[in-house]
Amino acid sequence: MRQVIRVPCPFPVSRLLPALALLILATGGAHGASIDPDRSTVLVTGSNRGIGLAFVQHYIAQGWNVLATARAPERADELNALAGEYEHLLVEQLDVTDGERIRELAAAYAGTPIDVLINNAGIYGDTEGQAFGSLDAGTFHDVMAVNVLAPMKMAEAFADHVAASGQKKIVSISSGAGSVSRETMSAGGAYYSISKTALNMAMRKIGAELADRGIVVALVAPGPTVTDMLQNNRPSLVPRANTSEDSVAGMAAVIEGLDAGYDGRPLSFDGSTVAW
Repeated sequence: MRQVIRVPCPFPVSRLLPALALLILATGGAHGASIDPDRSTVLVTGSNRGIGLAFVQHYIAQGWNVLATARAPERADELNALAGEYEHLLVEQLDVTDGERIRELAAAYAGTPIDVLINNAGIYGDTEGQAFGSLDAGTFHDVMAVNVLAPMKMAEAFADHVAASGQKKIVSISSGAGSVSRETMSAGGAYYSISKTALNMAMRKIGAELADRGIVVALVAPGPTVTDMLQNNRPSLVPRANTSEDSVAGMAAVIEGLDAGYDGRPLSFDGSTVAW
């Protein structure tokens, strides 16, 4: 029905809290979008397209509150169209490499339980900049900042929100590209693969930090999926790739089944363990 899109303030939101944050949440934001306390709540990063948008669509269909973040929400046409139809879909501006903005967003939703935090935002990085013979340090730092550090900072900022929820799940999108145990290894895309290997360890560490709070920190992988990233960087995989909707349906089922018995291994969209 209505949507709310927030942009970063020119000064820290913390200066206005708690009064401003409580006012925003109590009134449902500037345009009336709201969190229904009787619904489960999911936060999805990188929601403007592909797998992130499919997660938003899935959880809307399940009747959840959805906090959908995008780096440039004013350009997220499909996401905004959905926000115009669903009252419990809130669109938030977030560049996951902006630590201050992460903290501001967490503060704005202080006291709001988040059942599932999905760290979906990710980049492949410049192909040439991670090719052997032309390795670029800037590209390396960009990929690691988005794919590894950002999920750690999101978990850190939103741990209290997740701990206050009924489901208590933090999920990061891994990939078979990060496996070091595969019998064959393709060339190219070194930084992307390294980042997914590092993400696996990062989430194991976060899981150890949060275990005593009852939070399950999990890794799920979509398998080859038809997204802009795959089409631009691994076009040879497109013919055998899943649609975003099929991958998300499988991953959502895996997420639903997560419990205290989860052992930290990356799980594929079909429930199998990803080699790592």
